[in-house]
Amino acid sequence: MKMPHPATHAVALRVLIASAGVAALASCSGPSEPAAPVAAPTEVAAVKTPPPEYPIELACQGIGGTSTLKVVIGTDGVPSEVTLANGSGNGDLDHRAMHAVMAWQFKAATRAGQPVSTTIQVPVSFNPPQPKPDECFAVEERLRRGG
Repeated sequence: MKMPHPATHAVALRVLIASAGVAALASCSGPSEPAAPVAAPTEVAAVKTPPPEYPIELACQGIGGTSTLKVVIGTDGVPSEVTLANGSGNGDLDHRAMHAVMAWQFKAATRAGQPVSTTIQVPVSFNPPQPKPDECFAVEERLRRGG
């Protein structure tokens, strides 16, 4: 009986092992469908942001400033929490800024196509009008008279 050459036996063994490995990998990979693309993340976007009421008395007196607010935007695009990060120097203006921002509407940020809660900082500025509107003269007179 003639024995095969040892090199032939080694080649056959390698082919057998490689075939088994390929078969094992093929059975592990599941169906050969391409993976669904993952949606790119998006950032929160302002949709409706009406300015806060700026009391004419404060505007005419030149009282202004910027309230910086920390705002948590929920998955529904509505602010769920608004806190004061940096005040304007006037409590009334800060309160008005917070009240206005609570009513703002946003488009929620997304990750993998799903809306996610996001925290942002929002500056709300109160800038006294220059030049003063005519209405300020009546306001200043009323304040001078104590009312």
